[in-house]
Amino acid sequence: MNQRTLLRRGFTDLDDLGDTVLDHSTHVKDPIHGYIPLSEDMLQIIDTPQFQRLRSLKQMGTSYFVFPGGSHNRFEHCIGTAFLAGEVVQGLAKRQPELEISVRDIRCVTLAGLCHDLGHGPFSHVFDNEFIPRAQPGAQWSHEMGSEMMLDHLIDDNAIDFLDSADIAFIKQLIRGTTTPMRDEKMFLFDIVANKRNGVDVDRFDYVQRDCYNVGEPSSYDFSRLILNSRVIDDEICYNQKEAFNLTEMFHTRYSMHKRVYSHRAAKAIEFMIVDAMLIADPVLHISQAVTDPRRYQTLTDNLLYEIERSTEPELQAARDLIARIHV
Repeated sequence: MNQRTLLRRGFTDLDDLGDTVLDHSTHVKDPIHGYIPLSEDMLQIIDTPQFQRLRSLKQMGTSYFVFPGGSHNRFEHCIGTAFLAGEVVQGLAKRQPELEISVRDIRCVTLAGLCHDLGHGPFSHVFDNEFIPRAQPGAQWSHEMGSEMMLDHLIDDNAIDFLDSADIAFIKQLIRGTTTPMRDEKMFLFDIVANKRNGVDVDRFDYVQRDCYNVGEPSSYDFSRLILNSRVIDDEICYNQKEAFNLTEMFHTRYSMHKRVYSHRAAKAIEFMIVDAMLIADPVLHISQAVTDPRRYQTLTDNLLYEIERSTEPELQAARDLIARIHV
């Protein structure tokens, strides 16, 4: 097998490559993790309109209006989360071969990290926590449900054929997270991307570090040490007791970011104004109806504010006035 073929094979058997289960066809430079290797399977997901949409969703939502350094997007966060998910599951496979972690396990966990935020709406949590409950009272909808919907759409719209139905169902459950035993699946794998047991997962590892870096807030916890000092005990990912302070620092850093950045009073005021503007625009633009239509949802991004500003409908004048007040 020549080198070019080997590079483009994507995921392969553990025995084929020894130190890694992924053949990487390219790398991207990331300010948090350095050079991140991307497999062919990952690139097939990334190079789609559904994933590229994440470039237009600010990771920090309305906090960007107050902290101009927080201009990073869900796009790079998802790539970083996929990288960490792969590091965790491959590290466990090497340190604990008795776990019998398969190539399929590594593939699905990595892709769950990559796709976990596909379903975020404009201004991230503002959309599903504030707008949707007011636009559709009683609706049981979350961005995780949106991610499942967009994953299906991505696969169908781009003829993704390297995942079977069981793989897709597994990836969705990894994104959703669970503490309920799953038939034929290893429960500790559900601790990696969306840990419903204790909240220690690679999603948090990435966004806390990335947000701190971009807004200039100090962060003293080291997620790489946590990953290296993790192992599975009784089907649950556990950490060496010497990492207790490191774990405490992670939660303290997150708490500090919520108090000083995410819940900043100006950012919250802008959040309320944006929600009011979207509620005014909803009867005209049918924003809330997009949560059940993946093709419409694919075009729903932070650019919604510009769409309202460019509008000429008299019914949207109040929404335009609200948005204008945000800029002054």
